[in-house]
Amino acid sequence: MPINWFPGHMNKAKREIGQAMAEVDIVIEVLDARLPDSSENPLVARLRRDKPCIKILNRQDMADPVVTAAWVAHLQRRPGVIALTHDRSQTEQARRLVDLARRLLPPERSAHRSVTAMILGVPNVGKSTLINTMAGRNIARTSNKPAVTKKQQQVQVARDFVLLDTPGFLWPKLSPPECGYRLAISGAIADTAVDYPEMAVFAVEWLAKDYPHALLDRYGLTELPAEPVAVLDRIAARRACLKKGGLVDYQKVSELLVKEIRQGLLGRLSFERPPAEGEVEGEEEPEGE
Repeated sequence: MPINWFPGHMNKAKREIGQAMAEVDIVIEVLDARLPDSSENPLVARLRRDKPCIKILNRQDMADPVVTAAWVAHLQRRPGVIALTHDRSQTEQARRLVDLARRLLPPERSAHRSVTAMILGVPNVGKSTLINTMAGRNIARTSNKPAVTKKQQQVQVARDFVLLDTPGFLWPKLSPPECGYRLAISGAIADTAVDYPEMAVFAVEWLAKDYPHALLDRYGLTELPAEPVAVLDRIAARRACLKKGGLVDYQKVSELLVKEIRQGLLGRLSFERPPAEGEVEGEEEPEGE
């Protein structure tokens, strides 16, 4: 079943971002390095138009470094886009973003005007932590739950540099369905809107294809059955996720698998890979918007 989660405040955030964009000089979009495509809001390209954009692949320390390097190269082929990797330990890099943003501004822009940058990102992508690091103080609320920021706020990060913080927002139709599952596994969608066993089946299929040893090593398995549910059965037996009579507790084993992926306990994983060079791809607004 496709996953869609679009609380009312996200629709309001979309309208407000569109209205404020005219006053913005540069856009900073925070992506999840494990799923740069699925965490890239397709509405952003239409809203920012030709404004310069810094795309920050956050949580790079949890992603497959080889795949992340391919994503950076892929994103930087887009006009007006600079792509950087980041994690919360790189405080100096975060503070240097102000200088980088200034260098990306058009040369004809007056150097005497204050710079306004808009920072965007899907829920729970680490945007607030980045803002606090850039500002050098705790001004944005942080949480490991999505949709904590619900309204815009202006953050003065330097004497002549204002950061417009926006609520993390998704888009009404998450397509293809794999996009919704990847976002849900990453923690960008509220747990109340997802089905853990469905997520776990998706996760097993992806891991068995791209990172089979992550499953084998983490759960002490000697082989992976062809069927995802059979893999969950074996993990459940190894981790005592069983009900009375030895029946598998699929809710419990599914929550265990998804939460251990989120915690990085299966190693550095990338949920998706960039398209091959020459393959059609772009930041397009979904149909019906």
